Amino acid sequence: MPSPKSRSGGRYEFMSLSRSPAAPGSPVAAAAALQRQGSGSESSATARLRAADSPTRRRGSGSSNASTSSTGASPMPEEDCMRLNPSLLGIAFSSLLAVDLWLSKRLGVCACEDSSWGSVRPIMKLVEVSGHGIPWLLGAAYCLYKSDSAAGQEVMLNLLMALVLDLVLVGIVKALVRRRRPAHNRMDMFASFSVDRYSFPSGHATRAAMCARFLLAHLVLAAPLRVLVLLWAAFVGFSRVLLGRHNVTDVAFGFFMGYCQYNLVEALWLSPVMLQSMIGQLE
Repeated sequence: MPSPKSRSGGRYEFMSLSRSPAAPGSPVAAAAALQRQGSGSESSATARLRAADSPTRRRGSGSSNASTSSTGASPMPEEDCMRLNPSLLGIAFSSLLAVDLWLSKRLGVCACEDSSWGSVRPIMKLVEVSGHGIPWLLGAAYCLYKSDSAAGQEVMLNLLMALVLDLVLVGIVKALVRRRRPAHNRMDMFASFSVDRYSFPSGHATRAAMCARFLLAHLVLAAPLRVLVLLWAAFVGFSRVLLGRHNVTDVAFGFFMGYCQYNLVEALWLSPVMLQSMIGQLE
């Protein structure tokens, strides 16, 4: 192919096809070497691509990937291992929950009128009212108003404070836990509030346990009356399961919580002198 060599006098001189190759150091030789180098690299890249696309190469790469995945597989996450191998504590908790639900359903014999003990449901509802917070609050406030002695006023004042504290603590725990009431429960309770749609713990059980300890500690009662107070507290808690209002664990924890609440009331005990000083500071 003719290529321009030089220009002299307005004319181009063409290199003959029959001329010998250009000298090694000439620009033409350098351009030809670069062209050969590019074509050689292109041909080698094409050959490598063809070798990679061959069936033998694909089979080999597939087997190598399979062997890598089988031998070098990443370990399972820790969460998956825990799900596949549950702890002994989780199994015990699930078993306790299942037994609790089963036993609560079996003991809910007064949950509705069609139940096996549906005829005694009105009596159970009277027991429910006897452990409700509103009658206790009204009764404590009335006794505080009618009391003539300083000792009586002190006792009634702290009982009123204990009842308010019980309502607040039970409401907080119910709002945090949010355990639904049993499925066989009928929502026909006396004066229910927003948190009463939750089941854990039983507010009647906490109130019965706390008030029983309070009355036994601060009222002078004969032995039959002391036994009657204890039986009333136990019957209030048991009636919650019979009516289908709560599960067994709700009532059991309610008794424990009410027992501990009395210790808190004793620690926060208010005397008339302390109350008058607090009122004076507020004024």
